[in-house]
Amino acid sequence: MNRFAPIVLLIVLLSGIPIPPEADAGAPASVRIDFYHTGNHEMEVFSLDEVVIEPLPWPGNTQRPIDTTLRGKYLFEVLDPETGDIVYSRSFSSIYGEWENTAEARRMNRTFHESLRFPHPGRPVEVALKKRGAGNAFEEIWRTPIDPDDYMNHRESAMYLDQVVAIHESGDPAKKADLLLLGDGYTAEEKDAFLATARELTDTLLATEPFSERKTDINVWALVPAAARSGVSRPSTGIYKDSPIGTRYDTFRSVRYVLTTDNKAMRRIASSAPYDFIEILVNSEVYGGGGIYGLYSTAAANSAWAPYLFVHEFAHHFAGLADEYYTSPVEYLPPDEITEPYEPNVTALLDPSNLKWKHLVDPATPIPTPWPKQEYEAHSLAYQQRRAKMRAEDVPESEMNALFDETLAYTRDLFSSNRYRDAIGAFQGANYDANAYYRSEQNCVMFTRVDYFCRVCADAIEAVIDEYTLDAN
Repeated sequence: MNRFAPIVLLIVLLSGIPIPPEADAGAPASVRIDFYHTGNHEMEVFSLDEVVIEPLPWPGNTQRPIDTTLRGKYLFEVLDPETGDIVYSRSFSSIYGEWENTAEARRMNRTFHESLRFPHPGRPVEVALKKRGAGNAFEEIWRTPIDPDDYMNHRESAMYLDQVVAIHESGDPAKKADLLLLGDGYTAEEKDAFLATARELTDTLLATEPFSERKTDINVWALVPAAARSGVSRPSTGIYKDSPIGTRYDTFRSVRYVLTTDNKAMRRIASSAPYDFIEILVNSEVYGGGGIYGLYSTAAANSAWAPYLFVHEFAHHFAGLADEYYTSPVEYLPPDEITEPYEPNVTALLDPSNLKWKHLVDPATPIPTPWPKQEYEAHSLAYQQRRAKMRAEDVPESEMNALFDETLAYTRDLFSSNRYRDAIGAFQGANYDANAYYRSEQNCVMFTRVDYFCRVCADAIEAVIDEYTLDAN
């Protein structure tokens, strides 16, 4: 039994946070490696910040320590230095991994703070970080020795433990997928508003297939550190606020992209709750959000489109799903060479006879699959011009919402008459590219603002839920 577990369990019990009766008091401690990731489009360098022993026991599934889904751009492995055996592994993506594909990364260096988390291995280990290279194969780019019992490691305190609220509780965190909802930009007086929104959005997520079928496999917790001022930063409009988690709009100069680069603050706050996944609810009505696989997702909590944003962005973070839209402007530069994406829901269709979701395709469905692409693009590109102009003019959010409603209604009407509207196939246009990539169905929450996942995305989500809840066979 890990020596920290009884102390931590006592603290949790005294705090009043509900702990399921079957929770394992002998669960290993949670180890976190904080490090700096520096570089540009051509090179990258890593340096250790510190090793942190988090205050709560490991919330993950100890029965399935090895990642089998491998959805991210990076992979880290915890290794026994004597045998070379993999003790634990997880694939993930990062803000740096997105930033290096922007024009800025071609002209300057930047540093991002990142973290890796794993259960206490009970002995010194090596941690190897890998990145996808040729053919999407993982290649080692950094390795560092770690002694989890070194007295110089930081023992983090659960400073927000008494503020954690159970929104949806299904059982022992070690046997469930644990989602932590963090509020950012909420004052102490707005805590109840945050909790009400957290409950509403949790209900939305758990009513959406396949989450609705697996809700007993999921815990949802909520925590909102008090902000001095209401709201978060929107630099493009001259709004700057020091919110506790540092979330802001305009990431990579994209007005709708909401992220935080203050990883240290986010991790210190989050460690007061059991979590495998994090979604940050931003106290704003302005449409925006973001999601990075294995890191976190964000959503504008007060937007009229908050339910869509919450589910769409969480799917990026939770299951590594790619965006299937391609007419919205993004800051990423196109790849030098088109290769098969590692994300489960898009394909380059380089080999139509070996489509990655071929087992779901009716033999009578043509590949590529016809859909009203030209009509959709003409309308969508015109809509994007209107949207950009309205944002530049900083029109009331109600006018933006009306534009979104109008566009969704047009798309639904256009798609309804297509013969293959319900088919699984290969529909050209996805992953920010009109021609190079394909999605599996005509529509999905990853493509437009509908409220459902396509079959391929749903299956990809279920595979992750399994990894966090089922025992290894």
